[in-house]
Amino acid sequence: MERTELVGEERTAPTPEVLEKPVRRRFTVEYKTRILAEADACAEPGMLGELLRREGLYSSYLTTWRRQRDDGVLAGLRPKRRGRKAKPKSPLADENKRLQRENQRLKEQLRQAELIIDVQKKVSEMLNIPLKTRDGEEAG
Repeated sequence: MERTELVGEERTAPTPEVLEKPVRRRFTVEYKTRILAEADACAEPGMLGELLRREGLYSSYLTTWRRQRDDGVLAGLRPKRRGRKAKPKSPLADENKRLQRENQRLKEQLRQAELIIDVQKKVSEMLNIPLKTRDGEEAG
């Protein structure tokens, strides 16, 4: 049995390490347009398969990217943001928040003023000083 040696190449054992979570590939607009241009230029049989193998792509990518290109060159090829869509800002919502903050501030001021008035009443009762109302009559 003969052994053939590899000249200039070293054999390395594959690493058994498995990544915890595979990284999702993201393709830029420029890459997509370049690959679509190359795919459209493929005229002979087998050229498209060679392109897909070389780039490590699936044919379904080309289908999706062509559809996106036809819908709108740049808008369709931009990656879509995942997750919930942002709610449009409403001027009424901003005004509502401002009024709520102002209402809370005024409530706190009123509470402080009532506390001060109560203290003044108790001090006047302790010192036997009669308090007068707005009408000029003594409170009582």
